[in-house]
Amino acid sequence: MLDKDIREPLFDYLDERYGKVRTIEEKTINKSRADVLAIVEGCIIGFEIKSDSDTYTRLKRQIKDYEKFCDLCYVVVGESHIHVDEHIPKYWGIIYVNQENVIVERDAEPSPKVKIENQLDILWRNELLNIQLKEGLPKLGNWKRADIYKRLVETAGEPTIKADITQQLFERDYTIWDDQTIKKKKKRRQIKRKSSDKARAHVTNYVGKRSSKNVK
Repeated sequence: MLDKDIREPLFDYLDERYGKVRTIEEKTINKSRADVLAIVEGCIIGFEIKSDSDTYTRLKRQIKDYEKFCDLCYVVVGESHIHVDEHIPKYWGIIYVNQENVIVERDAEPSPKVKIENQLDILWRNELLNIQLKEGLPKLGNWKRADIYKRLVETAGEPTIKADITQQLFERDYTIWDDQTIKKKKKRRQIKRKSSDKARAHVTNYVGKRSSKNVK
């Protein structure tokens, strides 16, 4: 089965199992790109998809990254990967997808390596600010993110902050991201244009000096 043939049944399964769920696709986590992150109440679930044409070459690296960010981790495979359990930790879940069914071969157990600081890293700045205000903290605008994370956990406790994280991800407004991205791109183009103009001016002056010396 191809990747696209696995995703649609997987999404149907997630809707049926969890009801309230929001999925984020192709999300960069550390050095890997998570195929699917499913956000449910108080929990982030990661799904690494291996189609019939995929190998396990990058799986070791992906496992390390997934389990630092996700409360539960699953590998989702076509029927050709019958030995996938030999390549993943025992606390990872296994889901098989074929043309007719989605089969949960093994449910995932909580990841022992997940860190709430990594999950807070998934948030945009405005989402982090929402949590700060909700938990009665000032804006802490000049603080490093790591210091804000520590203060949040100390103030409200990890279970509360985890619930706050998933709530923010449920409510994420991608139009904000689009607007911010457009503004950043425009700013980068303006800076690049100014730098380019300076570079051209410098080269022109340099060539002009050389030309004046070579006048006969």
